[in-house]
Amino acid sequence: MKPATFDYTRPGTRREACDLLHEFGDDARLIAGGQSLMAVLNMRFAQPGLLIDIAGIQDLHYIEDRGDYLAVGAGITQAELLEHPGLAEKVPLLAQAMPWIGHAQTRNRGTVCGSIAHADPSAELPLCLTALGGEVVLEARKGKTRKLPAHEFFQGILTTAKRTDELITEVRFPLGQGNERYRFREVSMRHGDFAIVALAVRICGDRTDLTVGGVADRPVRRSMTGNDARASWLNHFAWSLNAQDDAHASAVYRRHLVRELGSRLIDECSAQKDDTHAPQG
Repeated sequence: MKPATFDYTRPGTRREACDLLHEFGDDARLIAGGQSLMAVLNMRFAQPGLLIDIAGIQDLHYIEDRGDYLAVGAGITQAELLEHPGLAEKVPLLAQAMPWIGHAQTRNRGTVCGSIAHADPSAELPLCLTALGGEVVLEARKGKTRKLPAHEFFQGILTTAKRTDELITEVRFPLGQGNERYRFREVSMRHGDFAIVALAVRICGDRTDLTVGGVADRPVRRSMTGNDARASWLNHFAWSLNAQDDAHASAVYRRHLVRELGSRLIDECSAQKDDTHAPQG
């Protein structure tokens, strides 16, 4: 199929983009890399009257270490973030997870913020942002901004708290700490496909955080203290996600992966020492 007819504009500044969003509201869509949106347009699941291309806005093209977090502007592609010097030391979970995103060709065009905005519950970047307790920065007309934590931003399948007149200007990934360990893994039909189940583990002291994607309608993070009742905790977590059968996997299989793969990842993460920040997978 081909997309419905639409107008196209390429603003030079974020202010121009926000003004257009304010003017056209629900009838406008933002595009940067287009790896998710173009498929939606081609299938006519979305039929905007105006496409606003923000890829050329220079002040959205940055990766900055701000001490507590890594700020990634809306113009940064997934390939640029994956190749960012020191990523494995600064945000080790991202370094582990990003090679699982699509393929080199799609990472070369797809943007980090675009994946966050699309909010596919099986996607790796929303899972990482949730696992790390990151933030999304949104800007509206006249420079009005607000920050939302990941657990508030993601609201369901392809659904976020972003308003129609807002632009995601950056996402913030908290930097890894020396006393934290991380592990990521996903199961998919083929490498590059969306995950049937994806899991991220972060361990700090006696606290274990497990974040699961691909099962519920958004990434979900839960915390466990100690290790005595792990099997029971994982079983309860798996059932709480309300897994559904689909063409790729059954609910039973997804719950099994959460329990079994989750337990293995916790063991692997606990065993990390000098390789704490080394990318895995």
